Parts: sequence; C-alpha cells; structure tokens
Amino acid sequence: MTDPLWHARRLTEDKKRRNDHRSPYQRDRARILHSAAFRRLQAKTQVLGVGMNDFYRTRLTHSLEVSQIGTGIRAQLKQKQPQLDHLFDSMSLIESICLAHDIGHPPFGHGGEVALNYMMRNHGGFEGNGQTFRILTGLEPYTEFFGMNLCRRTLLGILKYPGLHSQLYQASNTAEVQNIRQLKPSQWPPVKGIFDDDIEILDWVLQPLSLADKKRFLSFHAIDGQQHKRTKYKSLDCSIMELADDIAYAVHDLEDAIVMGIVNPVQWQTDVADKLVNSKDNWIRDEFCSIGTKLFSNKHHLRKDAIGTLVNGFVTAIDIQQDTEFEEELLRYNAGLDDNFSAALEVLKQFVFKYVIRKPEIQMLEYKGQQIVMELFEAFESDPERLLPNNTQERWRDSREKGLNSHRIISDYISGMTDEFAARLHQHLFSPNAGSMIEFNKEL
Repeated sequence: MTDPLWHARRLTEDKKRRNDHRSPYQRDRARILHSAAFRRLQAKTQVLGVGMNDFYRTRLTHSLEVSQIGTGIRAQLKQKQPQLDHLFDSMSLIESICLAHDIGHPPFGHGGEVALNYMMRNHGGFEGNGQTFRILTGLEPYTEFFGMNLCRRTLLGILKYPGLHSQLYQASNTAEVQNIRQLKPSQWPPVKGIFDDDIEILDWVLQPLSLADKKRFLSFHAIDGQQHKRTKYKSLDCSIMELADDIAYAVHDLEDAIVMGIVNPVQWQTDVADKLVNSKDNWIRDEFCSIGTKLFSNKHHLRKDAIGTLVNGFVTAIDIQQDTEFEEELLRYNAGLDDNFSAALEVLKQFVFKYVIRKPEIQMLEYKGQQIVMELFEAFESDPERLLPNNTQERWRDSREKGLNSHRIISDYISGMTDEFAARLHQHLFSPNAGSMIEFNKEL
C-alpha cells in the first residue's frame, strides 16, 4: 500500500452509509461515472462531429476505451514487475483517472479549446487538462466547494501537465485579431498546465512530496518549435493514462476513419507500412506490412481483429522505467513504451492527424465550433448579469466581490456545454427566427 496521505481528501468525510465496503478509489470511480460532467462527454466531439453517424466515437466512448486500455496496461505491469505490486493500488484508481481524463474538454474539440484560450488570453488562458483538474476539484457539485472531493492520488494521476499557466506561458509577437473570424488556431496554442486560479489545490495535491521532489516535478523546459514551455514529469498513474489515451487515439480513431472511408489502403501503405518496413522490431515489420488487408476488409470481424491486434501489440510493449532522482515512488516509476513501438505509435498518430484531423471537412466543423464559442463568450462578457443563468451570475458576482478572476466563471460555463447545447444557445442569441429561451438553461 502507498502512504495513506495519498488516500486523503481535501474535505474530510464521515459518511455513515449502510454496509459500504468500497475502497477509496472505488468511491472515486463512482463519483466520476455518476457526474453530470462525465455524462456530457456523450455529446462532445472526439474527432468526427457528434451526430455525423451513431457509429463514431464521442468523448464518452473514447474515455471508456481509454479506461479499458489503461487497465490492460496495469495488468501487464503487475505481471512484469511483481516487486512493484504495492504501487498498483487498485484497478479502480486507473479506471477513475482514465474515465476522467477528458472531462474538462470544451464543446467542438480543439476548435472550442483554442477559441476559449483566445477569449481568455488576458485572463489566465484556457486548456482542457487544466479545466479537468478544475472540474474535479471545485466545479462538479458533489460537494459544495470541493468538487468531487477525490483522493489525492487520483488527482495526482490527472496532472498530465503539473505546472502553472503563468510559469509556462511565453508571449509571442502575434497581434490580436481584428475580427474573431480571422483567428488561426496555430497562432494561439493553449498553455498545457494548471490555471493560476487553482494554485492552492495544486499545492494540496503535492503536499506529501519532499521539497526536492516537488521542485523537480514542477520543473519545465522549452521545446523547439513550440511557443510555450512544457512540464517534464508525471506520476506513474498518469503515465499509464497517457499511454492508454495515445493508443486509443491512434488506433480507434483510425478505425473510425477507415469505416467512414476517409483513408484508403494506398495511403496506409505509403504513410504507415512503408515507413515501418525497416523497424528493428520483427513484430512491427511483419504486422504493419500485412495487417492493412484486414484493416480495410469489408468483413467487419476481420477489421475488429486487426484493431485488437494493434492495441495488444502496443499494450504488451509497455514496461516500467525508473528515474532514481525522485524519492517518491509514484514519481520515480513511470510506464514507458518500447522505443520501436513508440516510433510506430507516432507514425499512426501522424497518419490520423494528416488524413483525419487536417481533412478540410473536419476543419470546417472545427472552425464553425470555434466561431460559436467565441461569439458566446463575447455575448456573456458584454453583460454577464443579464445573459448568464442565475446560478452562474451568482458565481460571477461572488468572484468579482472577492477580487478573483470573474472571466474564469464565463469560461467555466461555456466549457461545460455540449456541442448541441452550445449550437442551440448560439442560435437563440443570434438567430432572429429562434424561439423562446424559457427553461433553456435547465440543461446545464
């Protein structure tokens, strides 16, 4: 067992529930699964627009798949590294972290994220992972002030980028746009980190660490070709979640693209198989040269078998890597992918990015969502006490009275919307033919 400090919650609980024998992480998993923020993922874009077809993945189905892959990775590591069995505290812990990892992503995918980041450019920025941390620790109303009140280790596992916005932000020479329709996402990348508004919670999560471990864990560096600085480290649990997320993105989004007819066997051969034919790993060379036949087969069971083969290949190529400069075992050990498989996964991710993410039709959907989010923000910012829902108005006023960042309240409200809700609200505000808004905000 790990240090009981990692089981602690910010708000001490003394719930007298009849015959409740669940572990702390089983309770965390239940809170995430039953939360409104988790349910809204069913109507948020993964890659392809929600509603384009019932088959395609949403943020919700993606999160469920990440959880499944994450538990598979954990099972592999327990078998490969039995001496570290005490670190694999609970299956529910990895499930919780994987289920919650996308909970803060706004409507319309990357388009919505860039839009909110631009509108918050002078107020601490916006980024989906930072918003996830904020929802779990403060916004989701499981408690009055402490969000879902999850265990400290669960929150440590969510910290994909453990650094503050103000320390990671690097100003650019890009001028603010004259018209929001001209905004180019590439010129306004979000800072991947925690909002400065949430520094007290971050400090609480890292409280069990020694000063040396905390300083190193929070360290960051510049990366060539990227505007903002990046954090360098993550916890063991987070490293498992991140690998599961990458595998799900590369393999399962590839499956959607194949079924939709976005990619074809010629592109696969050129951009994937031919690039991996010289891999130093025999399995990669053999599988990637032959698996295209199954992937692009008209027989669904063959395609599913191929997808399962790819996932299994990546999961079984993961082992523990050690960084002896950390004292805390949860930081010293990370899950890592074999170098050859890491290179293969990157080839797959680039394939999905090139032919799916960058596809003009997908970018048009992203652009439309980007405009909706920015115009909603402009409207609410112009007169919050007139246009925001009553409960959000109260939070906005309370924030102003305490001298806090009231723009964050507007960002919280919009980022919590589903694609459909945001689109309909935009129509109600800006379309002359839209109907009444009575009871409209009961959805959020």
